[in-house]
Amino acid sequence: MIITVTGSVGTGKTAISKKLAKKLKLVYVDVNGVIEKNKLRDRYIKKLDTYEVDISKLNAFLIKLINSSKKGLVIDSHLSHYLPEKNVDYCVVCKCDLSILKKRLNLRKYNKAKIRENLDSEIFDVCLVEALENKHEVIVIDTSSKSIGVCVDEITKKIK
Repeated sequence: MIITVTGSVGTGKTAISKKLAKKLKLVYVDVNGVIEKNKLRDRYIKKLDTYEVDISKLNAFLIKLINSSKKGLVIDSHLSHYLPEKNVDYCVVCKCDLSILKKRLNLRKYNKAKIRENLDSEIFDVCLVEALENKHEVIVIDTSSKSIGVCVDEITKKIK
């Protein structure tokens, strides 16, 4: 089974991905680590304090990883919904109330431009819309007020 977990920055993807992988006995894949380790970053964007990533290069790498894996995977990244739907069983989209998300991003000490960019992404449901456009089997989970355990339980019920 291949599950991607996507959503705006700060919506709880990593916590949910790790717990979901453990519960379902799947391998957790940290895409940020994959990008860094395999030098898949492109140009640095100073204003947003982030790097561009070539989605086609990232997808090619992740598809090789999926095809070579002997176990199922939980792929954690706000870019994971770009994988072709034929390579993914479920795409979990994490959502969060804007005021809670803003607090989370402030706690990470993100600059104003980066916070605005990520709030706008959440307002316009960028990850959800793109996941649906890519024809994924989408499971939406609101992480605003539920514990990670409750979120993971809801996801596993929808999968089974």
